[in-house]
Amino acid sequence: MERKTRYTRLRKLPAKDATSMRRATNRALARYPKHLRRSITYDNGSENVQHLQVNKRLGTVSYFCEPMHSWEKGSVENAAGLVRRHWPKKTDFSMVSFEQVKKTERWLNGLPRKCLKFKTAAEAFRQSVALAG
Repeated sequence: MERKTRYTRLRKLPAKDATSMRRATNRALARYPKHLRRSITYDNGSENVQHLQVNKRLGTVSYFCEPMHSWEKGSVENAAGLVRRHWPKKTDFSMVSFEQVKKTERWLNGLPRKCLKFKTAAEAFRQSVALAG
């Protein structure tokens, strides 16, 4: 999730492991210009242990939240709560298609946000990219 615009990319991982997470992160973010990829904030899950390889590939810096400090990544927690409207906990993701993931991503990025002066995340991201590019 991009901090200033709340733009979110969702990926379905084949497994909850470090290699799957690294590959998905690299694929999702490599297409963006380097000036838009400065840092990534992770939680302390074992799926994030390959963060240094991600940094090397993307030119980013890693930050980690303190354990049990979910407020340090409030925007991420908020987005996760919104995603849970589509897929509650214990969802069998083997039954969730790529198209469903993309549909949820579009829905999430199409929500007007008060913190963005009621722009959508997609609108704010496009404006941010246009200003930076």
